[in-house]
Parts: sequence; structure tokens; C-alpha cells
Amino acid sequence: MKKQGNNSTFIYVILIIAVFFLLYSYFGNNNAGETVSIQSVAADINAGKVKSIAVAGSNIEVTYDDDTKAISRKEPESTIVEQLLALGASTESLQTVAITIEEPTDWATVVGAGTTVLTIVALSVVAFLFIRQFQGVNNQAMSFGKSRARMFSGDRPTVTFEDVAGIDESKAELREIVEFLKDPQKFINLGARIPKGVLLMGAPGTGKTLLAKAVAGEAAVPFFSISGSEFVEMFVGVGASRVRDLFDQAKRHSPCIVFVDEIDAVGRYRGAGLGGSHDEREQTLNQILVEMDGFGTDTNVIVIAATNRPDILDPALLRPGRFDRRVILDQPDIRGREAIFRVHMRGKPIDTRIDISLLAQSTPGFVGADIENTINEAAILAARRGKKRISMSEFQEAIERVIAGPERRSRVITEEERRIVAYHEAGHAVVAHVLPKCDPVRKVSIVARGIAGGYTLTLPEQDHYLVQRGKILDNMAYALGGRAAEEVCFDDISTGAANDLERVTKMARDMVMRFGMSDDLGPLVYGKKEEMIFLGREISEQRDYSEAMAQKIDSEVQRLVREAYERSKDVIHKHRENLERIVQYLLERETLYTEEFVAAFEGRELPARKKEDVGQQPQGETAAPVPFAAAA
Repeated sequence: MKKQGNNSTFIYVILIIAVFFLLYSYFGNNNAGETVSIQSVAADINAGKVKSIAVAGSNIEVTYDDDTKAISRKEPESTIVEQLLALGASTESLQTVAITIEEPTDWATVVGAGTTVLTIVALSVVAFLFIRQFQGVNNQAMSFGKSRARMFSGDRPTVTFEDVAGIDESKAELREIVEFLKDPQKFINLGARIPKGVLLMGAPGTGKTLLAKAVAGEAAVPFFSISGSEFVEMFVGVGASRVRDLFDQAKRHSPCIVFVDEIDAVGRYRGAGLGGSHDEREQTLNQILVEMDGFGTDTNVIVIAATNRPDILDPALLRPGRFDRRVILDQPDIRGREAIFRVHMRGKPIDTRIDISLLAQSTPGFVGADIENTINEAAILAARRGKKRISMSEFQEAIERVIAGPERRSRVITEEERRIVAYHEAGHAVVAHVLPKCDPVRKVSIVARGIAGGYTLTLPEQDHYLVQRGKILDNMAYALGGRAAEEVCFDDISTGAANDLERVTKMARDMVMRFGMSDDLGPLVYGKKEEMIFLGREISEQRDYSEAMAQKIDSEVQRLVREAYERSKDVIHKHRENLERIVQYLLERETLYTEEFVAAFEGRELPARKKEDVGQQPQGETAAPVPFAAAA
């Protein structure tokens, strides 16, 4: 609309320029010809060169025998004959010249009339453009309350259940929705009522939006997609108007699916906003509640909503009759990750030697979005290396890129700092290898990656959903292994263990205050997190314990951390010789994989390293023990 208005303005400007050009051309043509003096005209008449003279006011147009013309001017007080006679022209010569007198043109009148016409045209153009623009603004204002949902027809589905992997239970829950949209009479005959709304709950990247699209693709029905934030504007009542318009469109295209992504943007607790009960979000939410379960809602419109914050949604939105069914999308297990890898690998040139089960084992805690990003990074690396197929080395490098960032081999550090990093990472690896409940060491590297100067990788052999106290204590000792190695070997400590200390302190405090794993303080939970719905997460903690108990909690946390640190130092002292060997190999090779690390620890000769085998080792990140992170 705006483009069309700009085109109209351009056309009118061109027309005005053309009018001025025509007027100029007209006046210019009238003034064509050579200008001569009246004395020259008198001399030419005596010489018999002049055929005719046309007089218009003071202007004289002289036509010669060869049909050429010239322009001259006379004095306005006398006639042309009197002036020519006075200038020496003979009477006989004048009789041979045809003299015509024309009415003079009032150019002032002409110019005035032309200016008036042009002014009227210009004002008309301005008025037309103003009205046109006003109508556009009016139309935009009238459509301000219209829904901004994007509609996708179900004729050509782009996503089906075959494109969704790793969440088989969630797909089974939604197959009933598909069956109802395909054959609703089968349920109606038995007196069944299909759920009016389905709430998809899960962490970011678990596939909530993809699953909703798959439902629409399987049912082959129209699919309306909109984000929760698109309802809310600065003007009061716009959100509710858009909700009404959205459901009106959906009813006209029923059976259909309405998908509201990030519904927590408008579905939060009512009465918790800074604007009180007149908050615009609450007006929008009230309209959603009415549309989902009000009078006249017997239509085949199913609402699917997605959120990763179900804890802040209004209870009226979650009651039966609105969002009847809640589908939880959890992080995929090892089999689910393997299936997701297979889905995203379709259509890509993958090396036949790829071990997908090894990739799934190397990516604990990854969700569907992480795996898709990993495969994309692997494809980019393969293209950068000039390969025709994506091999295992690209996948392993991509896993580390997704988690910790790219390698920084160009980082310049002193030889002393390089030795400190080697002892630090070797300390982590030795403690993890010795303690029985730590995960196996898969990689030790002193090459900087991301913000880390070096890192040690431990990965679980299988997924864990519960973590025992003994494993948490071993993980604390493993996290402090780098600090312990620095103190034992250098009799000094560095700032490299800052993140390790932070994680260990959190582990110990969670053991005491959240998990009830303290023998002295008992199986109790201390403190309660408070969260304001509209002001952010956990802005305060309610202390439901006394000051004396707070001192006991601090003492218990300190005791757990000190004991873990002493265990780490004991391991370093007992295996000092093994530690020194690992450090030497790290300084030589910079990176040790599983077999190389075990051989160095046991004092055996390290296996020969082939270029094509380097990428076959499982890789990942050890910034935090994966099982503990999952349990927390």
C-alpha cells in the first residue's frame, strides 16, 4: 500500500514537470528567430530583401525573400510605417512590402492563467495524496485489532510424525488428536469429548513447536500459528480483539488447529502484574479463557500451546475444559538422541563409518535443537575442509564446538602457565580415574577452547536420572582435583580453579539445603525460593530457619568442601608418579584420549595415533558433571 502511494506521487510530479516543459517549449517556439534592429530592417527594405512584416504590439516579425525570419522591436508611440520612414526607408520600397497588423498577445494574462491552472493541479494532487494516506492510516487503524496469526493449509504437510524423534510417548498422546480431526464421529458416537486444549511443556529445544506442526501435518487440517507476545500491544484492548479475531478465523476453517507458542507471555497469574486487574495481559488472558471454554464453543478447533514455564501459568488456564491434556517433552535419553541423529542426518552425505550410537553416547543432556546444531556445524566443518562427506572427526569437533566453543590454538601463553594448565587438567583426570563413582575419563586437553584454558572430559556410560550421595562426593573431589594438583606439585595455587570452586560450593550447599544429605542437619529442606511472576526469577529467598541454624549450614558446607579437597590431595599424593607421566604426555601431545590416558596412567607405551583415528574418540565437555546437573 505504501509502495503504491509512492508511485502515485512520483507520477504526479512527472506530470507537473511535463506541463512546465510544454509551456516553456511553447513560449520558446514563439520567440524563435534572429533578433535585428529596426534600422537594419529599414535598410533591408530599401535593398528589396524584405517580403513581409507582421506587427504585434511592439514586436515585429520580418520575413525575407528567402523565407528566413527575424525578430525586431519598434517604439510603442508611433506606427511601424512612421518609424521606418523616419529611419530612411523610401515610400516606393515600403509599397513592395506586405505589412500586417495583429492583435497583441497579453502574456501577463496567459502566464497568470497558467499559474492559476498549475496551482489548482498542484493542490488537487496534494489533496488526493493526503486523502489517500489518510485512508491508509484509517485502514491500518481498523485492522489493528486483527489477528496476526499465520495460516498454513493442510494440503501439503511439510512436517509429520516421521520427522519427530526421541519423544515417542509424547507423539502417542497426540495421535488421538489426529484421529479426532480425521474422524470425529467415531468419538462422538461413544459420547467422548476430545480435549479442547493440549499444553506442551518442556525445556527449550525439546521440539514443542515441531511436534505441533507434525500434528497439523498428520491431520491435514489448517494450522494457525501465533506467538503469545503478538497479542499484547501498548493499546488497551488490542490483545483481546486479536484473540476474538483469531478464533473467528479458526471457526470458519474448522476443523483446524490453533498453535500459541510461548503462551506464558499472556497466560501468567492474574492479579500479579504491576497494573493490577486492568493489566493488558489479563484482558487478553480473560478473552482466551472465554474463547476456549465459553458459550458457543462446540467447534472442532483444538488449541495447542507451548511453554517452558508451566509453573507461572494461571490456574484457570490449566483446568479441565481448557487445557485438558498436558504433554511433557523431556530431554531425550540415549536411544532418543540416536533417533534424532538419524532424522537430522537424512538427505546429508554422511560417511558410512559413522557410529551413531557413539555420537548419542557422547552427547548426554543434548536436546533436539542441540543435535540439529551439531550436525549443521559438522557439515560446515566438512565443507571448510573440502570434503565430500561428513566424517566422524567433524561430528566430534562439532560436539565440542556446540558445548565449549572453537579451539584457540593461536592463544599465546608462557611455558610456565602451560605447565600449570597441564598439571591442573591432569589432576582432574587422575582423581576422576581413581575414584570409583566418577564417570570415565574420555579426553584431557590443554588446548584453550572457548573461555577455558584447558579441559577434562568425563562422560557417563549410560544416562542417570538419580544421583546418590557417594557420587556427588566423588564429583566434588574430582572438581577439586586441579586445585589439589597445583598445591601438591607447585606448593602454590592459581586462579584457574575459580569455576571449580563455584561448582563445588553449590554442590555442597544443595546437599545440605535441598537434598537432605547431611547427617548432622537431617533430612530437611532449608530456605524457600520466592519468585515474582512479572519481576524475574528468584529475587529473594525466604529464610525459614534461625540464625543459629544458618551458622550450622555454613559449617556443614565448609566441612563437605574441605573433606572433598583432602580426598583429592590424598589421591594426588598416592599417584604422583602417574600424574607426572600424564603431564609429560600432555605437554608433548596437548590432548590425550581414553586409551592414551589409561596407557599413560598405567605406565604403558601409548598407542600410535593415526590421523583418521583422532576424531573417533568420544569428546564433549566437563564443565559440570552431567548426572549432577540432570539431578539438580
